[in-house]
Amino acid sequence: MNTHANEVDKGERFEFGANWAQFLNVLNDERIELAEQSLRTMLGVTDLKGKRFLDVGSGSGLFSLVARRLGATVHSFDYDPKSVACTSELKRRYFPDDPDWVIEQGSVLDEDYLQTLGQWDIVYSWGVLHHTGAMWRALENVIPSVHQRGTLYIAIYNHQRVMTPVWTWVKRTYNRLPLGLRWLVLGPALIRLWGPRTVYDLLRGKPFYTWRHYAEHSSRGMSAWRDVVDWVGGYPFEVAKPEEVFRFYLDRGFVLRNMVTCGGGLGCNEFVFARASTP
Repeated sequence: MNTHANEVDKGERFEFGANWAQFLNVLNDERIELAEQSLRTMLGVTDLKGKRFLDVGSGSGLFSLVARRLGATVHSFDYDPKSVACTSELKRRYFPDDPDWVIEQGSVLDEDYLQTLGQWDIVYSWGVLHHTGAMWRALENVIPSVHQRGTLYIAIYNHQRVMTPVWTWVKRTYNRLPLGLRWLVLGPALIRLWGPRTVYDLLRGKPFYTWRHYAEHSSRGMSAWRDVVDWVGGYPFEVAKPEEVFRFYLDRGFVLRNMVTCGGGLGCNEFVFARASTP
């Protein structure tokens, strides 16, 4: 199996962690509170006291931080060493030397590693499993980590019949270009993604309003620019229709508790499943 560094060198993988490191420069209390509210809303809880929370692909570490703030015991892991470093930095800032928050490097495709982690009340993986290069295997691999009557919260890119092949080409091309030439892809993609909204804001006399207030608009405390880079660069890249994800977990003993879709467009569909029985 190729290491993370080899995959990046070959243009087969985007360095998510390097992008998240830049996001940490703009992370503040307001963004953290927005992320916290989004997690409470989707899970239908006020806190996570007494719960064990497994963050599969922790990325920036923001939602591991949020889960810990809500009272959960947290285990974070990521395949990208720079993402591990980002998560570790947030722990250093907010929960230094906390034994109830463990951070490791690991892969959701490594079944032996997952077995060492045991089972968890909440298994969380937002926008991660479709970047593994083996999405359906990853979706399968997280199942044993969910405790009986536990919760699985995932977000998976939506399938678009016309645009999915286009974006796959864009992402592959971006990662295979030298760093100094990636703007050739990023620039046009930025115009495609933000052009219509920017014109709309200008016409209503609020130039760049949506861009400047993106953290509130995204409801997850994210950064507009870092989300653009993440989207354009995010490779490997797989997608699924909402009904495919629903059926996949229904057939494996899960019940859908909550769902938010992107309305058939660009972005992620979010699912909260409860494990009802042993498949």
